[in-house]
Amino acid sequence: MSEISPEVTDARRIAEVERDRVRFEEEALELSDQVYRVARRMVNSREEAEDLVQDTYARAFRSWQQYQSGTNLRAWLLRILTNLNIDRGRKAQRSPESQPLEEGDYFLYNKLEETIPDENPDEERVIERLSQSAVVEALAEVPHDFRDAVVFVDIGEFSYAEAAHILDIPVGTLMSRLHRGRRILKASLAEKAVV
Repeated sequence: MSEISPEVTDARRIAEVERDRVRFEEEALELSDQVYRVARRMVNSREEAEDLVQDTYARAFRSWQQYQSGTNLRAWLLRILTNLNIDRGRKAQRSPESQPLEEGDYFLYNKLEETIPDENPDEERVIERLSQSAVVEALAEVPHDFRDAVVFVDIGEFSYAEAAHILDIPVGTLMSRLHRGRRILKASLAEKAVV
């Protein structure tokens, strides 16, 4: 019986690790469109979204061995994306803008009602007044913690539990951020529809 040399064992192990790395990269790249769509909703421009996705994949490929095979790769990539976006937001904005959320909510709604003669404004008419860029701008005005919750739940269609897991926050915190983010977004959209 011949014994397998340590060099052969090491070569096999290296080849196996290399196959796992290639498989991981292929699976991760298949999700790039989904990752980009989420990134596009998190930031103000395509260029920023592309940079964020590129940084996400660079970090994922550097840390690929930390990914546990068989778990949700999309959630893992989106967690990296979210962390990078949070870091980016902290650098760009050391202190969040402070303004009362309640102030002006009803004023904007009433002003919108005044500009549309019907007693019950038709949702389609309001939507027609908003361009896609206006919606993207309104979403960009939402502070990033709240925007992330809105993006994952309302746009990404993640469940509360999945979004909370990706953002690494309790479900209650996610629900609170989602509520506040929706209110800010609604006020901003109402303002843009009136203009």
